[in-house]
Amino acid sequence: MNSTGQESRHLGIHIARTVNDVYAYVSDPANLPAWAQGLGGSIEKIADEWIADSSPMGRVTVVFAPRNDLGVLDHYVTLPSGETVYNPVRVIADDSGSEVVFTLRRRPGTTDADFERDADMVFADLARLKELLESA
Repeated sequence: MNSTGQESRHLGIHIARTVNDVYAYVSDPANLPAWAQGLGGSIEKIADEWIADSSPMGRVTVVFAPRNDLGVLDHYVTLPSGETVYNPVRVIADDSGSEVVFTLRRRPGTTDADFERDADMVFADLARLKELLESA
């Protein structure tokens, strides 16, 4: 558990592409539907926010950290209920490739089974990202 008592799990995957390649792809929200199925099959920019209307959770708003040279891809997802979920994500150099690490935080009231399901979905998204980037 972290200092707030909230359980976190770091899910990572190695991608045989440079940090710059991975960061450039992942930091473009327009690419999300290709690899992040948890946000649905489409996303569009409205004003300064990205809106995913077809997510499994309903209409969600996604706000990303500004582009940076540190590999930080953190983002906030605001659910239809108004709750905002913070998702820390990093792209880290790993020899000639990269590692993408997503920190999954257990939300209050989440059962063990739901937390495992969420972890499986995040890892499936990371595996899809790896497949997309390594086949390009």
